Amino acid sequence: MSLVSAFVPIWILTVVGYAACRWGLLGEAGAAVLGRFVFQLAMPAALFLALSRMPLSGFAGRPLLAFAASTAAVVGFGWFGASRLFGRAPGERPIWGMAAGYVNSANLGIPIATQVLGDVAFLAQVVLLQVLVVAPVILLALDRHSDPAGRVRVRRIASLPVRNPVILASLLGVACSAAGLRLPSAADATLTLLSGAAVPAALVALGASLHRTSPSRDDRAAPVELVVITALKLVVQPVVAYAVGLALHLPAPQLLAVVVCAGLPTAQNTFIFGQEYGVGEAVTSRAVVLTTTLSLATLAAAAALLR
Repeated sequence: MSLVSAFVPIWILTVVGYAACRWGLLGEAGAAVLGRFVFQLAMPAALFLALSRMPLSGFAGRPLLAFAASTAAVVGFGWFGASRLFGRAPGERPIWGMAAGYVNSANLGIPIATQVLGDVAFLAQVVLLQVLVVAPVILLALDRHSDPAGRVRVRRIASLPVRNPVILASLLGVACSAAGLRLPSAADATLTLLSGAAVPAALVALGASLHRTSPSRDDRAAPVELVVITALKLVVQPVVAYAVGLALHLPAPQLLAVVVCAGLPTAQNTFIFGQEYGVGEAVTSRAVVLTTTLSLATLAAAAALLR
């Protein structure tokens, strides 16, 4: 399978969502309903299954440290730079940082890793890092800023895993993996069916969001913002990963894995999170499409230079 073939289904489903919204097939609230379905049901099912079946012993090693450093640098710069450079409000900054540094490690990462790296062993570590560390930090910040007073409340923070289906499903999945538990066949089959809807529904919702009949206040994604996010995602993050990997003396195969994973485009989960909390929808939807379209060049260059 070529690199291009891994991107084709993503492009097609995004176009389908755009066309469906343009032709009125989804109704006025279609994109919002699809987004909530993904956030509340399909994405938690997919995360639970993935983490419950994934061994947790992969959270170690210099390659993961190099990837984590690139993620922290880019997400951090996007988070704090969104305010200084573009005047983004505090509640918008976490999602801006996520758009710059949260990679599409699932539906696109798997075929890319299989094609370029030959296996998904390192990608599994990336999934764990993002789901168990990066996503909860982003969601915690979004949840805090969703409070009208913007206050940090210990009780609210402590109850976040129960109130947020993404975090709850992730924690339950990790617990099942650590305990070696397996679901009954009927439950496993049900969650498998539900999780299968996560990626296509998210992409259709993403495409639908690109066609807005009544732009909201948040629809002010300036071209320069998209340029900066794209540069951070497709240039800065893989370059930082490469530099840290060299500093850690990673062998060539591990260095290639780190750079390829860092060069993956922005995950559509970023748009789903933004839509759920009502912040950064315009920026995230366009960033996902733009980085997905252009990341093919980054990944091909990394594969050619580091192999």
